[in-house]
Amino acid sequence: MRQSPNIIVTGTPGVGKTTHCESLAERTGLRHVSINRIVKDRECHEGWSDEYRSWIVDEDKVSEAWLCPLFIIGPGYEDWLTQGTDRNYAEAKLQENLDSEIMEVLLQEAREAFDEQVVIELTSNTSDEMESNLDRIEAWAKQWKLDNAS
Repeated sequence: MRQSPNIIVTGTPGVGKTTHCESLAERTGLRHVSINRIVKDRECHEGWSDEYRSWIVDEDKVSEAWLCPLFIIGPGYEDWLTQGTDRNYAEAKLQENLDSEIMEVLLQEAREAFDEQVVIELTSNTSDEMESNLDRIEAWAKQWKLDNAS
């Protein structure tokens, strides 16, 4: 039985996922785990894509790696097909990211992958919104622990 919740933070590159995750880890005591790091360190990939200049994620291997206790996860979950491992994205990768954002692909995939009530879309366009989101998630994590105490 888990003692802490899993929180998956997803979104387009450059929107502040890592900042959110690091702040959440500090506030909640949960561990921040980057999918990019799991893909690289545990070789959860099918090789390198020259077109995208990134690893081609092996979804099954990543899922198996998640069997260990992971808590705050991000960035990278949002993109199962290819993972950017730095900010030197290939043009094809940048275009794919822009297209995904415009079409709300990440949100739709999350809604298809998880129960509707656990997918919460939060907007973080300002520092006030980010702070409000951190407060909200921290309160949720505390309540989860209370609700799931043995």
